[in-house]
Amino acid sequence: MSASHAGAAPAAARGGVRGLRRFAGRRAPRPEVCELCGVAVAEDAHRHLVEVEKRSLVCACTACALLFDRPGAGGGRFRSVPRRYLADPGHPLDDGAWELLQIPVGVAFFFRNAALDRLVALYPSPAGATESELDPETWQTVLGAGRLAALLEPDVEALLLRRTEGRTECYLVPIDICYELVGRMRMLWTGFDGGAEARAALRTFFEEVERRAKVPAGEEARP
Repeated sequence: MSASHAGAAPAAARGGVRGLRRFAGRRAPRPEVCELCGVAVAEDAHRHLVEVEKRSLVCACTACALLFDRPGAGGGRFRSVPRRYLADPGHPLDDGAWELLQIPVGVAFFFRNAALDRLVALYPSPAGATESELDPETWQTVLGAGRLAALLEPDVEALLLRRTEGRTECYLVPIDICYELVGRMRMLWTGFDGGAEARAALRTFFEEVERRAKVPAGEEARP
């Protein structure tokens, strides 16, 4: 499995980075506007669309986002990014399975590209998002048996994995927060391992994901 810097991922990451301007300097952030209708968007009403062909994020107001909630709406050019967070505490991913992914860091996210009908794996690095392609056999071996894989919406949701202290956390999350994480790590990364500030930001990020994530119905009873 070869890895290369994702050409389209940085474009998508820009949508997440817009919400991180507080890290960039002291200038007051410009108010966000919907990129479809031009209306000013309050922070609590800020949504994202995925422009599927370009694999990039577009800022949207709530009204415009609702227009693209259904697959195929508007000719399929845009898809609204959902807001659900799910957890899979029993996800069976041991050290051997993690090695199959060939991810050199402890964090990665995976989404299904509907146009290419394949899984895309990305992980944060000092250069931004770095991409590795997974073959179908590896996908099935490592991630396909998990409950969240069956629930994953193509293009707009991701499986977010974190490997730490001998265990793996697995979440289904909106894809825009994954690009937000990539942007945050790129801005804060120092040295070989990211540095203390990047590690602290990563902990805070996953604490928020864990707080919001719910276990899918029926999973609570799993052994």
